[in-house]
Amino acid sequence: QLQLVESGGGLVQPGGSLRLSCSASGFTLDYYAIGWFRQAPGKERERVSCITNSGSSTNYADSVKGRFTISRDNAKNTMYLQMNNLKPEDTAIYYCAAGLFRLCVPMARYNYWGQGTQVTVSS
Repeated sequence: QLQLVESGGGLVQPGGSLRLSCSASGFTLDYYAIGWFRQAPGKERERVSCITNSGSSTNYADSVKGRFTISRDNAKNTMYLQMNNLKPEDTAIYYCAAGLFRLCVPMARYNYWGQGTQVTVSS
């Protein structure tokens, strides 16, 4: 069964940190560009960050630049999103996704999606 499974979400105070993980099973991530997306209540899903299949290039939404870091460990078939200096507006369900492309692609073209993990930033 081909799937992505996220973990690491939770409740954190403003200014705190979380690290999300996303593990793939049933396929290898080596050939996939991977991304993190989020959806807040009443809002559309948006891309937070993505990384090319080689790991040589990343990009970030303006709202998270300087605070979030995407990474991948192909040996562990896992991707990560380190989130620092979290703000209440970061509260959302976070999803990982993998697309069989070398470069980052539009959200609609990702092949596999995780089930999502809730991140809540509140005092």
